Amino acid sequence: MLLATQLPRVFILMDKGQVITLTDPNPKWSPQAVLNFYSANYPIVTTAKISAPVLKDDAVQYRFETVIGTKG
Repeated sequence: MLLATQLPRVFILMDKGQVITLTDPNPKWSPQAVLNFYSANYPIVTTAKISAPVLKDDAVQYRFETVIGTKG
Protein backbone atom coordinates (compact mmCIF):
# COMPACT_ATOMS: atom_id res chain seq x y z
CA MET A 1 0.00 0.00 0.00
CA LEU A 2 1.26 3.47 -0.90
CA LEU A 3 0.78 6.27 1.60
CA ALA A 4 1.17 9.95 0.79
CA THR A 5 2.39 12.24 3.49
CA GLN A 6 2.75 15.98 3.41
CA LEU A 7 6.23 17.25 4.16
CA PRO A 8 6.50 20.03 6.71
CA ARG A 9 7.19 23.55 5.46
CA VAL A 10 9.94 25.77 6.81
CA PHE A 11 10.32 29.47 6.10
CA ILE A 12 13.77 31.07 6.08
CA LEU A 13 14.44 34.75 6.61
CA MET A 14 17.77 36.58 6.51
CA ASP A 15 17.78 39.56 8.86
CA LYS A 16 20.93 41.57 9.63
CA GLY A 17 23.14 38.69 8.53
CA GLN A 18 21.34 36.12 10.67
CA VAL A 19 19.36 33.17 9.33
CA ILE A 20 16.00 32.98 11.07
CA THR A 21 14.01 29.76 10.69
CA LEU A 22 10.27 30.32 11.00
CA THR A 23 7.82 27.53 11.66
CA ASP A 24 4.67 27.02 9.63
CA PRO A 25 1.79 28.65 11.53
CA ASN A 26 -0.83 26.80 9.47
CA PRO A 27 -0.10 24.20 6.76
CA LYS A 28 -3.32 25.16 4.95
CA TRP A 29 -2.15 28.74 4.41
CA SER A 30 -0.45 29.82 1.21
CA PRO A 31 3.18 30.94 1.46
CA GLN A 32 1.94 34.52 0.90
CA ALA A 33 -0.43 34.21 3.88
CA VAL A 34 2.47 32.98 6.02
CA LEU A 35 4.56 35.96 4.89
CA ASN A 36 1.70 38.29 5.87
CA PHE A 37 1.40 36.55 9.25
CA TYR A 38 5.09 37.05 10.05
CA SER A 39 5.20 40.65 8.80
CA ALA A 40 3.82 41.83 12.17
CA ASN A 41 6.92 40.51 13.98
CA TYR A 42 9.42 40.95 11.14
CA PRO A 43 8.63 44.20 9.26
CA ILE A 44 11.47 43.45 6.81
CA VAL A 45 9.30 40.79 5.14
CA THR A 46 6.69 43.33 4.03
CA THR A 47 8.83 43.94 0.94
CA ALA A 48 10.12 40.37 0.61
CA LYS A 49 9.60 38.01 -2.27
CA ILE A 50 9.02 34.31 -1.75
CA SER A 51 11.50 32.00 -3.43
CA ALA A 52 10.50 28.82 -5.20
CA PRO A 53 10.21 25.92 -2.74
CA VAL A 54 13.24 23.67 -2.26
CA LEU A 55 13.29 20.21 -0.70
CA LYS A 56 15.89 20.14 2.07
CA ASP A 57 16.26 18.05 5.23
CA ASP A 58 12.89 16.31 4.69
CA ALA A 59 11.06 19.63 4.59
CA VAL A 60 9.85 22.02 1.93
CA GLN A 61 11.85 25.20 2.41
CA TYR A 62 10.73 28.66 1.33
CA ARG A 63 12.93 31.75 1.60
CA PHE A 64 11.66 35.23 2.25
CA GLU A 65 14.14 37.25 0.20
CA THR A 66 14.40 40.98 0.64
CA VAL A 67 16.04 43.26 -1.85
CA ILE A 68 17.69 46.25 -0.26
CA GLY A 69 18.89 48.65 -2.86
CA THR A 70 20.47 52.06 -2.92
CA LYS A 71 19.18 55.18 -4.58
CA GLY A 72 21.26 56.95 -7.13
